[in-house]
Amino acid sequence: MLCWMNGHYVESEALRISPFDHGFLYGLGFFETFRTYDGHVPFFDDHYQRLSEALRHFHIDMRYTIADFQQVIETLNEKAEGDGYFRLNVSAGVHDIGLQPTLYDEPTIIVFRKPLTQRPRGKEKEAIWLKTPRNTAEGMMRFKSHHYGNNVLARFEVPNLADYEGFFLTEAGFIAEGITSNIFWVKDDILYTPLLETGILGGITRKQVIQLAKNLGMIVKEGTYKAVELEQATECFITNAVQEIVPIYKIGDNVFKGAAGQVYQQLHETYVDEILQRTKGE
Repeated sequence: MLCWMNGHYVESEALRISPFDHGFLYGLGFFETFRTYDGHVPFFDDHYQRLSEALRHFHIDMRYTIADFQQVIETLNEKAEGDGYFRLNVSAGVHDIGLQPTLYDEPTIIVFRKPLTQRPRGKEKEAIWLKTPRNTAEGMMRFKSHHYGNNVLARFEVPNLADYEGFFLTEAGFIAEGITSNIFWVKDDILYTPLLETGILGGITRKQVIQLAKNLGMIVKEGTYKAVELEQATECFITNAVQEIVPIYKIGDNVFKGAAGQVYQQLHETYVDEILQRTKGE
């Protein structure tokens, strides 16, 4: 697998990271995951902005521009002859043991690419309420960081992620997010999703779906909700940048409309149209 690291294209077997990298020692690193459509990443500005905001919060210098990464993505796809699944990873960089640095100005930046596993649009998943509670964010908001132990513990609770998604609750018992997704549900023609202040990740696809729903005239409510409120829904679906919008057909004994849900169908069709328009315009 060909990767890119700090300005150089490197085979994955040759990648080397120092054990003194603070991403390894202290989990100080951040990443974005996304896929390409005909070589383009829709909403890449949003991914780059979210990553840059995380790096600013933790005093990590980003010396590459969005155009630099777009060129890297294009090159990796060209060499692999097709679209791919990408992870753009920024680790704080090499320093002595201890928390002395006030600025990380030489981070370790890697772009990973792997073949894209095409999940058929409309393929449903079953959701499971997780016993592991959602942890709190490291700061005022949640970023996609190397602090992933909470997600790993949750992953142990589900048979697989191809057919299932685990739903986190907060310590207070409010619906949070999925292991790798944001959560939406429909009740009485209203689209619900947890507030960012619940401690969830501000997903890029979540943001787009909320805006698309409002453009379509749907009522969208963000708030704090207990599990029973989702269990009373008629529709439920999850979102992330790689899988797009995935219908949920059941959680526990509660059955939803799944892929037959009218709101799900309308939003996914509109979302795909938006992607096509954006990739054609690039």
